[in-house]
Amino acid sequence: MGRRGVAVCVVDDEQSIARFSRYATKSVSVPTLADEDETVNTLLRLEQELGLSGWVLFPTRDETAAILSRQRSRLGERMRVPTPPWESFRHAWDKRSTYRLAAQLEIPVPQTWSPDSAEHLEAIDGPLPLVIKPAIKPRFFKATKAKAWRADTTDELRVRFAAATQAAGGEPIMVQELIPGTGAQQFAYCAFFKDGRALGSMVVCRARQHPHDFGRASTYVETVDLPELEEMGERFLRTIDYYGLAELEFKLDEREGEYKLLDFNARTWGYHSLGARAGVDFPYMLFADQVGLSYPSGEARGGVRWMRSITDLPTAVRDISAGRLDAREYVRSVRACDVEAVFSRDDPKPGLAEIALLPYLYFKRGF
Repeated sequence: MGRRGVAVCVVDDEQSIARFSRYATKSVSVPTLADEDETVNTLLRLEQELGLSGWVLFPTRDETAAILSRQRSRLGERMRVPTPPWESFRHAWDKRSTYRLAAQLEIPVPQTWSPDSAEHLEAIDGPLPLVIKPAIKPRFFKATKAKAWRADTTDELRVRFAAATQAAGGEPIMVQELIPGTGAQQFAYCAFFKDGRALGSMVVCRARQHPHDFGRASTYVETVDLPELEEMGERFLRTIDYYGLAELEFKLDEREGEYKLLDFNARTWGYHSLGARAGVDFPYMLFADQVGLSYPSGEARGGVRWMRSITDLPTAVRDISAGRLDAREYVRSVRACDVEAVFSRDDPKPGLAEIALLPYLYFKRGF
């Protein structure tokens, strides 16, 4: 955004590397962006103090996006809120709703159970291993720094289900079939969606992720041509009259030859800068639409690659050691990379800050 001449104010309750960017016009540290009332009051206070009237809000975490969705009318009186209304957003917030809607639309999903208690685990008839994951992510992720857990035995399923329920603060926990495969089977459909169609779209293979099994974040991504995922993604978003940026994650189940929907993120995603290099600048499209500027629509071209070196390198080292990745293949992929997530010649400080903050990031997010 800064490179396009757009003023940017970074608001964060963590040690954000974005505040070190030469393109950050303003930067503000706040106590929390997790409490709904305090977040709204903070944003309204900053709007007055910093002159942010009419600015566009870009949430980058699930809980913040949920707050903006629920408080659109209140915040929208003084700022622009491009997060969709709750009626649309709820399908991303609660993954049980995600899967129910996908099933109604005949979009394949993993076989999933939502046991109310440990006693109901006995009714699960899926083959081991199974995946244990939260229906609503933020509390579980904050407590465990994990996206999901694997259970290889029935005893492990019971123990981990109890631990997951406690970590999620009593919020619902799901049990799901494990789709075999690596990053080569991980895909995503990304879009700027408005009025029933994608004005900008991109399909990617999330070739490597961190951690290896249930990745919290992608570390190496490449744009690909998969019309099947475009069609399913558009069908899903059109049904809920979606507006804004969205990422729908799929995994190819080679046993059945189907792409199965795993996740739906109603916000920006970590590798969004890949879009700009591939011809679709998603954040700017959303900004321009909000303020009434013209912008080009289109689809991302294939074969463009993005990497976050600081997480991709240790991930690759572990995969090479475990025999999951060939060292020469890894070197070739690094040489072919077009976009680095953080490091930039014209804006080096965020990359240097990320290195300095590695101990903090590891403690805070399990990096």
